[in-house]
Amino acid sequence: MTEARDATFRIWRGDHATGAFRDYRTRVTHGMVVLDAVHQVQSESAPDLACRWNCKAGKCGSCSAEINGRPRLMCMTRLETLDLDQPVTVEPLRAFPSIRDLVTDVSWNFRVKAKIPPFRPRTPDAPDGTWRIDQADVERVQEFRKCIECFLCQDVCHVLRDHHKHDEFAGPRHFVYQAALDMHPLDVEERLRQVKDENGIGYCNITRCCTKVCPEHIAITDNAIIPLKERVVDEFYDPLTRLFRIFRAKRKSDRMDGRPEPDASALPPKGAP
Repeated sequence: MTEARDATFRIWRGDHATGAFRDYRTRVTHGMVVLDAVHQVQSESAPDLACRWNCKAGKCGSCSAEINGRPRLMCMTRLETLDLDQPVTVEPLRAFPSIRDLVTDVSWNFRVKAKIPPFRPRTPDAPDGTWRIDQADVERVQEFRKCIECFLCQDVCHVLRDHHKHDEFAGPRHFVYQAALDMHPLDVEERLRQVKDENGIGYCNITRCCTKVCPEHIAITDNAIIPLKERVVDEFYDPLTRLFRIFRAKRKSDRMDGRPEPDASALPPKGAP
């Protein structure tokens, strides 16, 4: 798009239960993004249109919406990448309750995050209170810190979007958060049982749709979810680990009952009758 032209924006008005799409015609120019067009519609013909936004630089995650059916940031979606010969649909995120128009209630995400145990460092390695860690281990978790909590990955995930498993599944954003903590070279907090039971990582079937919509290009599936799945399997489903856990629990039970542990020196040598 090199010249100014008219375009139609089909914007959702109301909530999920009683709302409907309404068409708005406006003049667009080169360099505009969808958020610019929505603001222009607000100023021209729909001053009561509700829209959440803040930085307009792709760093706050506030202006998340579904554009032509795909979860995206309105401030980072250039009109020149869209087919303006057809109406551009703009609607709220479907995985969360609608408040009004393009605004959804995403507070559930913050309640889930608050239940995750925070960072707990190990005892310092040196007397001066410092640690010794490999740079590679530090760099591994830096990718996860780029998350802007736009919740596009949550919206596209079919477990939340289509099956509404909000009570059983935390979603990819929180697996990224837990991976950042779990893989930190200093952290010693135990979170794997929560990942498995409360946050339901087993529901994820590795479709990689969350990775595809991430505006920060975080490899959510390959670098966060799959490693967490592997750690859960190692901890709770590996037969040798389970056998060792049973043996350890039995030894602890014997000590609590006051029964002495067998003296290894009194046992017959290996191979004796």
